[in-house]
Amino acid sequence: MSETGAPYRLIAAVRRMLQFAAPYRRRLAVAVILTMVGSVVWLAVPMGVRALIDAVFQADDQSLLNRMALILLALFVAQSALSFGGTYLLEWTGERVVADLRKRLYERMTRHDLRFFANQRIGDLTSRLTNDVGSIRTAVTSAMVDLLSQSLSLIGSIALMVLLNWRLSALIFVIVPAATLLARYFGRRIRALSRDIQDRLADTTAIAEEALAAVRVVKAFAREEHEVGRYGTSVEDLFHTSRRTILERILFSTIIGLLFFGALVAIFWFGGIEVLAGRLTAGDLVAFIFYAFFIARSTGGMARLYSIFNTAAGASERIFDLMETEPAIQDREGARPLGRVSGAVTFENVSFRYDPDVPVLRDVGFEVALGATIALVGRSGAGKTTLLNLIPRFYEPDEGRVLVDGVDVRDVTLRSLREQIAVVPQDVYLFNTSIMENIRYGRLEASDEEVIEAAIAANVDEFATRLPDGYDTVIGERGVKLSGGEKQRLSVARAILKDAPILLLDEATSSLDSESEALVQEALERLMSGRTTFIIAHRLSTVQHADRILVLEDGRIIQSGTHGELSSIEGLYRRLASLQFAVEA
Repeated sequence: MSETGAPYRLIAAVRRMLQFAAPYRRRLAVAVILTMVGSVVWLAVPMGVRALIDAVFQADDQSLLNRMALILLALFVAQSALSFGGTYLLEWTGERVVADLRKRLYERMTRHDLRFFANQRIGDLTSRLTNDVGSIRTAVTSAMVDLLSQSLSLIGSIALMVLLNWRLSALIFVIVPAATLLARYFGRRIRALSRDIQDRLADTTAIAEEALAAVRVVKAFAREEHEVGRYGTSVEDLFHTSRRTILERILFSTIIGLLFFGALVAIFWFGGIEVLAGRLTAGDLVAFIFYAFFIARSTGGMARLYSIFNTAAGASERIFDLMETEPAIQDREGARPLGRVSGAVTFENVSFRYDPDVPVLRDVGFEVALGATIALVGRSGAGKTTLLNLIPRFYEPDEGRVLVDGVDVRDVTLRSLREQIAVVPQDVYLFNTSIMENIRYGRLEASDEEVIEAAIAANVDEFATRLPDGYDTVIGERGVKLSGGEKQRLSVARAILKDAPILLLDEATSSLDSESEALVQEALERLMSGRTTFIIAHRLSTVQHADRILVLEDGRIIQSGTHGELSSIEGLYRRLASLQFAVEA
């Protein structure tokens, strides 16, 4: 896009940002009116000062002087009251817009599928929620109204200066074209740097979040200095980019100020000549100087606002990129809610790829009767977890269909589908709240009694009652205060409380010691009762009693049968079983 298109891109970005303030247009309109009236009152002040000075030096009238002083004081009081009201309404609207935008952006993020999050850094998304949204706040409220106010002040001051003395006014008009060219030049540079700052800030946030989330790994490998160095390098890059942006902004404001103050000196000189010649009164000259200050202030203010709008435009690009990215997986038009299902699951010739050139699942087909337990076995990378992820539509098959009770999962709403499925993953995520609230996440409306009942069934009660605050004990970030087995039992309790007819167990006991595994396995057996269950397990001892075992290799089902049937024939399952049971023996 050409450079001449930069102002138009900025105007388009500002127009889009103003959409966020549309719900509060009445409040914003009142703020605009108050601010504009305040600007008009402020424009009358130099005329009041002019009358005050002429009352002393020309009319020699004390009563006139007293009246002019009172009028001038009244103008200051009125302008202050108008400024207070307008500023409060603007600040309120700004905070309201920020709150609404953050909620909308967060809601948009949560609707994306797992593939989206696999390609994004959490730190970058967090930065958009915080830093980028904050950059827009000023632009859509106070800066916009400030721009109108400064424009009115600039135009009004120029008009009144022309009325006072057109010859003096010509000095101001000389610098306007120069200021415009400078604004265009610096505006393009500042906008590009502002976008760069937002990107580098997101990088810095992402590095910090990654290291803090993996603090155990960092400490286990004694990599504190390495992480501090990584973060420090990113912060330094951010500093240098910010320094360049600050330099551009200050340089712009300084040059504009120098232009106008140079014109002000010329006004003093030429205005003095006009007073001496009798073509201008002392009050006229003082009023003229006031208006020259107003023009300098307004032009400098507009230069600052131009920088603010360019910064906000850079941030808005990152926000709109996210807002306008459609979730790859969403409800189809006409999708209907899925009622309570019995739990029968069918895969019909399903193929799937993360990368277009690398198939993960190839023409997978099988049927699972309601209440059956199906185990998925195979080497790492065979496609077991991917297969499970297709049932709740975490991913979409490239070919074929997944059906629940004979209904294509793409024909029902995502929420109603996922309400029928409970997941117990290998990597349990727990929130930094109490044990009670972590379990209740499975069914938010559950009573305390129902939560405790699920906890007892999952063998959580065994350790929860020994904690200082019992079920109200806060377990720390990601459940850091609990052992691996205790975390897993909490995950099982969630699933029990959800009471879904379809259960997905992804390596639920693989990382546990024998005692913890026994407690979790006991809880899982209670959970699996009467439910259609899919189990992924590297420990084949945990799947021996499955109704059917599917053996996957390179994304295909190469064997299917019970443990006894598959152990009696040559094949991958028999080789895996003989190796594993020999090691365990």
